[in-house]
Amino acid sequence: MNMNSNKVKLNILAFCTVLIWATAFPLTKVVENDFSPEALGLIRCTVASVTLLVLGMFTHIKKPRSGRAVLWLLLSGLLGFGLYIIIFTIGISTLTSATSSLIMASTPIMTAVVASKLYHDRISPKGWLCILMAFVGVVVLLLWDGVLSINVGILWTLGAAVSFCFYNMINRHLSSQGHTAVEIVTYSMMAGALMLMIFLPGTVNQLAAADGTALAVAIYLGLGPSAAAYLLWAKASEYAERTNEVTNYMFITPLLATVLGFLILGEVPSLGTLIGGAIIIGSVILFNRVGK
Repeated sequence: MNMNSNKVKLNILAFCTVLIWATAFPLTKVVENDFSPEALGLIRCTVASVTLLVLGMFTHIKKPRSGRAVLWLLLSGLLGFGLYIIIFTIGISTLTSATSSLIMASTPIMTAVVASKLYHDRISPKGWLCILMAFVGVVVLLLWDGVLSINVGILWTLGAAVSFCFYNMINRHLSSQGHTAVEIVTYSMMAGALMLMIFLPGTVNQLAAADGTALAVAIYLGLGPSAAAYLLWAKASEYAERTNEVTNYMFITPLLATVLGFLILGEVPSLGTLIGGAIIIGSVILFNRVGK
């Protein structure tokens, strides 16, 4: 009975997580004319940092283990939040929610490739074939409208995926040093907010000029996708016997983002997005099953 109860909790927590993450795609586009990528990054990281820090005070999270750990957390904050949010926001400004989410869905495969080099994780021949398939899917997205009209937003979003990939690697290193997932997210988010403080004057001006709707959406992006989702993800992982019980839910994010993009923004995926997306999602699912 307890095992079944944990499975139900895992499913609920994991689905809620990817649903919250999916909202970031269309809602970032909602406020793209109200806040610059740098300002939105600072707002999201600051709101999330305050939220996570307050919760951390009640849950008694531990301080970083050493000065070296602080340096790793600073780098984690840069790649996973500060720089990542800016690049992601620039990229999605010229993409639909569906296209952006599909490119980000390739992050697990990027992470596996980097891990094979840094940690000598083995990738089977079938896994490398899946990686090639994912690359083909991205190329379809890039070139569907013609070689001479490559959407630069796709390149920015690929950069965001690479940035988050290396955040995952740092996360793995910090976890091996005894830091919990909640500790890593909290201190990394704080580091990201600290680095983005150089954009504070411009952010204050944009906040003063923003209307109530834009302000509410920006705060939600800090509370939801940047804070609550990571806490729910960490909690879901605690109920999982195997990592892929949780990570499998990431494959749902593009579908949810596409639906939300249609409902909120009226976006209709192009044929190229559907074909390239199907190739990417199919390759990631196959890789998760047979690649390692």
